Amino acid sequence: MDMPTPAEQMETIKKNTVEIISEEELNQKFKRSYETGKPLKCKLGFDPSAPDLHLGHAVVLQKIREFQELGHEVIIIMGDFTGMIGDPTGRSQTRRQLSEEEVKENARTYQEQLFKILHPEKTQLVFNSEWLSKLGFAEVIKLASKYTVARMLEREDFNRRYREGHSISIHEFFYPLMQGYDSVAIEADVELGATEQKFNILMGRHLQKEYGQEVQVALTTPIITGTDGVQKMSKSLGNYIGITEPASDIYGKVMSIPDDIMMEYFHLATTLEENEIEKIKKDLNLQKLHPRDAKMRLAREIVTLYHDSDAADKSEKEFTRVVQQKELPEDIPTVFLNAGEWGESPNIVNVLAATGLVNSNSEARRLINQGGIRLNGEKVSSIEENINLNEENLIQAGKRKYVKVRNV
Repeated sequence: MDMPTPAEQMETIKKNTVEIISEEELNQKFKRSYETGKPLKCKLGFDPSAPDLHLGHAVVLQKIREFQELGHEVIIIMGDFTGMIGDPTGRSQTRRQLSEEEVKENARTYQEQLFKILHPEKTQLVFNSEWLSKLGFAEVIKLASKYTVARMLEREDFNRRYREGHSISIHEFFYPLMQGYDSVAIEADVELGATEQKFNILMGRHLQKEYGQEVQVALTTPIITGTDGVQKMSKSLGNYIGITEPASDIYGKVMSIPDDIMMEYFHLATTLEENEIEKIKKDLNLQKLHPRDAKMRLAREIVTLYHDSDAADKSEKEFTRVVQQKELPEDIPTVFLNAGEWGESPNIVNVLAATGLVNSNSEARRLINQGGIRLNGEKVSSIEENINLNEENLIQAGKRKYVKVRNV
């Protein structure tokens, strides 16, 4: 397929972007690429600080996929080296440094998940330890000399921590320098990232200039709101939708979002054409379309993206039966606990974590305090409640997750 014209490429890329620094530079790069047939090198970096990707990550992944489909080269930089420092962006204190083993395991799962969105045959995956681990101390000093402490403290999170008297470790200053050096190492033409990554991306432009390279274009994408409708999507906040979650979980989580962020999800989390999204918005405003039906359409679109249309059909039927018609799911798993090990009346918090309904004891306590746990149909009101293993117990977490628990 012939490469689209520079004007057509700009029209595609400008959708769902917050800022392009600069549009003129990107247009010139598109023109040169179009005339020479040489694709642009488009960079996106991930630090494998957690094992799962969610819809927040998918926003920028869908954008860089557009570059792929326009004929450009996509380079995903897996920050196995920078991941052991941890991105200080948005942090009020120093991030815990991950071990090499944690980074490697998270990086492995990222690779599996990335190709749910990107074309594997058109994606170059590299690890920044390939060049960062080889820098000698003299080279690190040279790199550090390219930026001043005063400029570093202009960064919002560093500035806030400095003003509030919170510690900033010297190694945290090296994070944006190393991420910027990644752009030098691969000679990136474009770097993409969420708006919170703007400082790090601009660092890449600065260092490329210092090292005598043509500077990359910085392109930032929006940050999607979490399922709570308030804060940005984050696994640590429990308001995320993972792209590898079971289809029924994705469907149910989408149906749980507040109506007022539904259009944001249509724009950022689906691949629907703009005119189709505008029609949905118009029909909602004219009350020709019920918000519930629009949200079901949204859930179907997202499940189909990360699973398939059959999974979307099945998830919709299950959601209608369980949530709207108040029936129990057909296949509720049973977890057997040994009363000899657990005691005959173990605490509900420990049981929730053991069944996998929650990821941790703290999440179990939070759900109980929010009224989100039911035991045998009754709301659990206290984190001190116990269950009787001599009977079969039906535990429900939220609106969609069920498990039966009994003694071995």
